[in-house]
Amino acid sequence: MTSQPATGERRRDADRTRAEILEVALREFARRGYAGARVDEIAELMRTTKRMIYYYYGSKEKLYIAVLEHAYSVVRAAERDLDVEHLAPVEAIRTLAELTFDHHDAHRDFIKLVAIENIHEAEHIRKSQALANLGTPVLGVIERILEAGKASGDFATEADAVDVHMMISAFCFFRVANQHTFGALFGRDMTAPEHRDRLRRMVGEMTVAYLRGDQPPPQSP
Repeated sequence: MTSQPATGERRRDADRTRAEILEVALREFARRGYAGARVDEIAELMRTTKRMIYYYYGSKEKLYIAVLEHAYSVVRAAERDLDVEHLAPVEAIRTLAELTFDHHDAHRDFIKLVAIENIHEAEHIRKSQALANLGTPVLGVIERILEAGKASGDFATEADAVDVHMMISAFCFFRVANQHTFGALFGRDMTAPEHRDRLRRMVGEMTVAYLRGDQPPPQSP
């Protein structure tokens, strides 16, 4: 009879192997796209075999979907951990925008994956039941901030949580996804360290200004 400790160790080994495959595959899909990434190259980078990867994931498409599920789960976990409930509405939405900026800056391979999946018109995301059920915790956070801002009189604009999320994400996403074309056309690397703090402040202030509408900021006492 197989002992429980041995069974548990095998399970941990399998979990580690699956995690390592996802880590390497994420980098390769982000670098080469779905069409360009090759399972045999992923296996070579891991010093394993295609057969082992197919044993865990079944096919290249299933591996790619698993990579997407993993990448989005990291984003959703970060959204669930957002701690802005104790802040006043203006500071809360500014902080949320800046945290989104930080996340996109720190997870650039995720940005590439999203861009690639948009080229495929979300074909693979639509096949994932896990992603369909993952939800978007950040929308609930934004809705609560908007409600508090309307109640306090800080926000004059009738805003929709999805629109606000899109506005914040668009700025943060563009900075990473379009850094190379923007740099070639305008001679500025938007991801360079000297621009980071200014752009981070900009997305927060842009969001606050939109939500305030024509309402002037409160005067200092």
